[in-house]
Amino acid sequence: MTKVPSELKYAKTHEWVRVDGNVATVGITDHAQHELTDVVFVELPAKGRDLKAGDACAVVESVKTASDVYAPVSGKVVEVNQSVVDDPALVNAEPYEGGWFYKIQMSQPAELNSLLSAADYGKMVNR
Repeated sequence: MTKVPSELKYAKTHEWVRVDGNVATVGITDHAQHELTDVVFVELPAKGRDLKAGDACAVVESVKTASDVYAPVSGKVVEVNQSVVDDPALVNAEPYEGGWFYKIQMSQPAELNSLLSAADYGKMVNR
């Protein structure tokens, strides 16, 4: 059973968002990391990059495949997680804690309303 923390919002493309004020922390879900299997490489967006919701902004590569990661909300990247670049296995071990990808200063917080609740995301992946 996939872990789906109730306090987060989710994109249909399997990114999660944790909101703190006007800053959103973004990572990929437990379901996504299970599907990818062992993550061996992570490429993150540059700090300062402006993203629009839906932009491909990062890459996750596993022993099985490589996948784009999409921005769930628009804004400016204000911090990237160098720890996950140095140790991509963090994505598998701690997808919602140490395995986060980047923080974004949201330019359109209302976009959060288009993301899925934990209940809806859980239904989508646990069918």
